[in-house]
Formats: sequence, C-alpha cells, structure tokens
Amino acid sequence: MSRSLTAQEHPLLDARAFVTLFPEGLGAVASSEALVSGLRLGGDAPMESNDVVRLEIRNLLRHGGFKPAGRSKPASEYLLRAESDGFLGQINPAVDACNVASLHSGIPVSVIDLELTEGALQLSIAPENTRYVFNAAGQEIDVSGLICLSDVAGPCANPVKDSQRTKTSDETRRTLSVIWGTSSLPGRSERLLKWYRDLVETTGCETSEVRVEPAR
Repeated sequence: MSRSLTAQEHPLLDARAFVTLFPEGLGAVASSEALVSGLRLGGDAPMESNDVVRLEIRNLLRHGGFKPAGRSKPASEYLLRAESDGFLGQINPAVDACNVASLHSGIPVSVIDLELTEGALQLSIAPENTRYVFNAAGQEIDVSGLICLSDVAGPCANPVKDSQRTKTSDETRRTLSVIWGTSSLPGRSERLLKWYRDLVETTGCETSEVRVEPAR
C-alpha cells in the first residue's frame, strides 16, 4: 500500500487493516462457497458475537460523543438484524467477505475501493457538523463524534455506514478493509484479521496487512 494509514490517539480503538488485490474487477469475480454459506449464522465460523461484544463496540463508538443507536447503530448489529429477517444476500466478493466477518465476530468492518481515496488516510474522530452521503439514493449520515477513516476529501468510512464516494463497484480491483475493534476485547481484532483475510483469499485474490501507525 503506497498510502499511509495513521490513527489519532484513542483510548479504546484497536483497529486492523489490510489491502486486497483481486485478479479482475469485482463484477467478474464470484463469491466462494465459504462466503455464500457464511452469510448465514451457524456453521463452523471460528467467531461468534454476543451481548458483551455488542456492549463494548457501542462503548467504542460513544467515545467522542456519537450515539450508536437506532439508524446509527453499529454495522455489525445491522447485519445481525438483516440475517435474522432473511435480507442478507450477496453483493460482491469484497462486500460479502466484509459482511461475513462482521456478522460472526460482532465487530464492525469497512471495505472501500482504495483507488477512489485521495492522499493519506487517517483514523480519527470526525468533528462537529460532519456529514456525508452513504447510499445511491443520496441519503446522508451525521458522523460528528464518530471514529472514521478519512482522506484529504473527508471521512469515507466508519463502523456505522461507509461513504457512497468510496464504495466498491464492478470495476473495483483494490480494496482497503478496516476492522473497528476495541482494546476492551483483547485479542479479538487480531483473530478477526486472520480469519477475514482467509475468507477473502478463498476468492483467489492476494491480501497484505497494513500497519496502523500513531499519528504524529
């Protein structure tokens, strides 16, 4: 990865990140059997969410003043609800792997098209009155006080809803995944990193870990 990924000081954040290079655009890459089956709870997934994990993830998001409830709940909780309602389906291999990892671990995960970012990347708390469009319909989310991934153009991903600006498409070949873990769940981010990379690599792509460095 040519761009740096730094993190401002945060008392709880235990983030992990990696880059994936797909052999072709995502529109030409099929999700593996492991990804398709993983979109349902049960099976032999090595991780499982629980009430403790959900509480600690919400505590992570609250630092900075954000309120993780209602439509602003963690993405991992949204996936649990979507799965139970039968609405969690395939999108593309990059998003499917992200959803499988987050669904079973209980930890929010972001995946973005790395080529659509601009300049250096940083993990930091979004300032007041920060909003961005998160879907093709043009709906916005207020991310003030929320830990976000930002480039020079502003926030583009977070543990709730990623930006439409950097979402993957059929043409995407290089992605960045961010695991929004918390230090209050020791070792969980590292376990998820290994499993998540294994999941992605079942599609025949290559992954490389990105070190998250303290911001100076």
